[in-house]
Amino acid sequence: MVYRIEVTPQDVAASRFAISPLIETMHAQWLLDGRGPAGVHRQWVDRWRPAYRELTRRHPALRATAVISGNRGDANVDFIAPPPTGVGVPFEAELSAVRETPIEQAHAEIAAVLARRPPAAEEARALLLGADVVRLIADAYEALWTEIVSREWPHFQAILERDVVHRAGRLAAYGWAAALDGLSEQVRWNGAGHIEIAMGTQDEWYRLGGKGLLFLPSAFIGNLGAYLEEAWPSALVYPARGIAAGRRRAGAGLARLIGRTRARVLEELAAPATTTHLAALLGQSLGTTGGHLAALREAGLISGTRTGRSVLYARTPLGDALVAGAIRSGIPDSRQGR
Repeated sequence: MVYRIEVTPQDVAASRFAISPLIETMHAQWLLDGRGPAGVHRQWVDRWRPAYRELTRRHPALRATAVISGNRGDANVDFIAPPPTGVGVPFEAELSAVRETPIEQAHAEIAAVLARRPPAAEEARALLLGADVVRLIADAYEALWTEIVSREWPHFQAILERDVVHRAGRLAAYGWAAALDGLSEQVRWNGAGHIEIAMGTQDEWYRLGGKGLLFLPSAFIGNLGAYLEEAWPSALVYPARGIAAGRRRAGAGLARLIGRTRARVLEELAAPATTTHLAALLGQSLGTTGGHLAALREAGLISGTRTGRSVLYARTPLGDALVAGAIRSGIPDSRQGR
């Protein structure tokens, strides 16, 4: 089955990108719950799962949210995931919007979801239909953010921001086909004025009507999500580029050739990034990162393209070939055993 989204030239200008710390906290919860494959986040999940289990003991609302979020189709509530409004909105601002949800609205959304789901456990049902459900869920997500997700948020934020810089630039410069390229195997630009998404149980048509599309990259999900109903702006939630960058090490040979840190920079540039993003990913100062980038650029391994006030760095074909050859060599990572 296919969703077809009809777009106009006005929709390119009206489309925007956003990053949601709150929604990313929810996506991280799904991995910690075991509700999705950990994939490249296996080490992260293993490290934080004991702390998460302790959180679920202190905040039963975390267990209860499994009934009303992360389900296939429309069996999800909206109030715990307000539409993000930009790239730099802090978690606290998003959580404040959740806390302001009228209890009547929360109960109505929850009751509608419960009616479409298998019977929930009595404990979860009582919590979800209780008078304090909004506060309990908000408190639970605040604890999950504060005690787990925020600890490594600069790293995840850098991944998300570099995806936004890259994809927004392609949308503005080249249009829909370029922006959608590599976003997901489920979505494509058909060249005849609409976007096709392999999703759903029946063919459906949607029109953006000049309102544009909201692009929401995620560091924790592996599959595309589409929000095309009235409760949300029309949106695509998709895996950010470069989530696995740096996880697949090129090996000791490349590190000996150009240095361990510069090898890591090349690996991270499997997805284009700015100096700021790379500094966050590497845990280094801007000056140190800039020095490594300058050396790699002089060697012809990377190139830089100005995007607004920033320079976006990407590997050249020579840099791609160097990393690919090092990976194929199968030499173990020089950091193993240390």
